[in-house]
Amino acid sequence: MTEQIATLGQLLDGAGTTWRVFDIGRHITKLDKKQFLAIEQAQIPYPFPLAGHAWLAIQFWDSKASSEPYVWFLKFPVDEQSKLVCASRDHFANMVIEAIGNDLTGSQADGKLDNNPYVFTPNANKLAAFNAQLKVLLKQPASQYYEYSQLYFSGKLGFDNWQSVAVQGIADFALRLDDDKNLAALQNAWQQLPAEVLQPLSAMLEHVEIPPSLSEQLLSYAQQTITQKDTLALCCALRAMSKAQAQTLTAQLVDTILHSDIACESDVLQTIAGRCFNLLSDPERLHIFMDNCAHQQQIEELFPSIFADLVAIPNIRPHLLGLLRKENRSETLARAIGRLFS
Repeated sequence: MTEQIATLGQLLDGAGTTWRVFDIGRHITKLDKKQFLAIEQAQIPYPFPLAGHAWLAIQFWDSKASSEPYVWFLKFPVDEQSKLVCASRDHFANMVIEAIGNDLTGSQADGKLDNNPYVFTPNANKLAAFNAQLKVLLKQPASQYYEYSQLYFSGKLGFDNWQSVAVQGIADFALRLDDDKNLAALQNAWQQLPAEVLQPLSAMLEHVEIPPSLSEQLLSYAQQTITQKDTLALCCALRAMSKAQAQTLTAQLVDTILHSDIACESDVLQTIAGRCFNLLSDPERLHIFMDNCAHQQQIEELFPSIFADLVAIPNIRPHLLGLLRKENRSETLARAIGRLFS
């Protein structure tokens, strides 16, 4: 049996399941099956590697039963070209077959993979966002915490009374901005939200393609935070806009930041690299961004870690390597690059 299994897709198909797969290392992003097959066969690099790994959520269910879906959260190493290390995937598949055989959705499957080295548990915010997104995709009602969070964002409880708003409720609210009056409520509430709510909320919105009207509002809000040098509020706005439908507005914000007084703040630079990485595939913007990283006070730690993170992302890698050979670099950037290789 183990001889015929070449991919996780085959393992799941062979078990008679319906399945879909998401990247959850950076944004929660659905990978289409053709793309995933090419990744599994190491024909293309993994598009969103993080810390040397592909971070996957695979949701599957028995096609014949109406049972709740199962989810595997898996991390597999990628090589220096960001291609999947297939031996680790094969090892995982063999461990699954040994532990539970071919009946992936049977009762004996529960708990059998708990100590599997490729299984991980996402952090609380990511888990809440993923749960909320699955319920939307499966057209299921939101969690029991949703209505209370709607009440909170409507302002009826007072924005200072955030202590009893559950993280899962915030996630359900953020993932349902096209429902009810959630978008209008959020737009009315944003300026008044305390940091204790803004931070988890922006951690949910970074997985949402927010509509342009919200991006426009957040852009003007973020421009105020730059003037006030409020890096926490600025990072929240950046995260919320990072997957927005109107990427031109997100790009406008990033460009404004890169030419501002807080262009070298480490939290801001890390948020751009971690959340708005797609915008750094523009060579000119990438050059300015890396130059700002080189001018940052804690350059010894920050520059190498951001370089290592970005060089692994396939659509940024060629531009970053191109920067190594570029003539018109600042002395500071040239020195920072030199230190990478010394």
